[in-house]
Amino acid sequence: MSGLYLVDGARAESVPVTSPTPAAAPRPAPGAPLPADHPLNDGRTASSPLVRALRGERSARLPVWFMRQAGRSLPEYREVRQGHAMLDSCLNPPLATEITLQPVRRHGVDAAVFFSDIVVPLKLAGVDVDIVPGVGPVMDQPYRTADDVARLTSRELTQEALRPIREAVVLTVAELGSTPLVGFGGAPFTLAAYLVEGRPSRDHLAARTLMHADPVTWDRLVGWTAQLTGEFLRAQVLAGASAVQLFDSWAGSLAASDYVSHVAPASSRALAAVADLGVPGIHFGTGTAHLLPAMRDVLTDAGIADRTVGVDYRTPLDEAVPALGPGVTVQGNIDPALLAAPWEVLEAHVRSVVTRGRTAPAHVVNLGHGVPPDTDPGVLTRVVDLVHSL
Repeated sequence: MSGLYLVDGARAESVPVTSPTPAAAPRPAPGAPLPADHPLNDGRTASSPLVRALRGERSARLPVWFMRQAGRSLPEYREVRQGHAMLDSCLNPPLATEITLQPVRRHGVDAAVFFSDIVVPLKLAGVDVDIVPGVGPVMDQPYRTADDVARLTSRELTQEALRPIREAVVLTVAELGSTPLVGFGGAPFTLAAYLVEGRPSRDHLAARTLMHADPVTWDRLVGWTAQLTGEFLRAQVLAGASAVQLFDSWAGSLAASDYVSHVAPASSRALAAVADLGVPGIHFGTGTAHLLPAMRDVLTDAGIADRTVGVDYRTPLDEAVPALGPGVTVQGNIDPALLAAPWEVLEAHVRSVVTRGRTAPAHVVNLGHGVPPDTDPGVLTRVVDLVHSL
């Protein structure tokens, strides 16, 4: 054990970390079990409130974590990120570990979510992408023609490229103990939309046009992004993640028929990469009230046995539950805007979310989107305490 970590060669004080085990081991064949020392196998996380809820069980403690809890609103995050670009931070294992652990220490949440970004697999596959402050992911060019996509999809995400991801997960899990780590990945449509648009977009017109104007090229593109995300998720699970979440930021821009025909099969393919490992799967998107049954079916078609659908803040949970049907855990869905409201307003809202969530087989309390950057961290801690008291 060491109380120090190296960040680009600089020595800094941090939480003790354990040196990672060798990370270049070959990928187990499909159907191979999780390693014996995986947290789901060795007794650390299998009975945790989060994993039990994701498996459809209710326990005495209602689990809560927050999307985008790793970073953003925490002063300790801003301090440790100084001098490090976003994607560089994601690919620095000790730094990614430190950021992942910070909200667990501060808030006492029931899960850590792996600190990363949805475009990291693109970066690891050799795509020239950067996270521009105040803008978001920006590509070196828009990929909109058959030739563009053919050149793009000739690139592979190798096991060697995934080494820093595995190392970061190993370091993180060694520190988490009984707190499970949620693996993180961007859904194929959202990645494809960024590639086609070249940068963030409100309506994703170019992506939606390609979907219909050249469906063969579109299918090739989302098939490739599905493969990248699948490999990214699998690397995290084999290194110690106890669950995975597929995050589809922009699926809400699609009509239900387009989602089912042109997007859902690729999302199922991404999640199928971890189905044989038996971990629970969470599927989340924003503006997706009309897609909730289809998002559930993505999990089912992928072979994920323990299915959770994240519900954004626009849809009350007791309306989402009947749409999802039996056997599906719900996650959500505190409105992030209310984190800045007076406490009595936020408290009443949290209590309402928990009450509505009781209509589901199990409920993981979360936000209906990510933590706003200007959120008072003390409010998040107070929300955790409230949820645990209910």
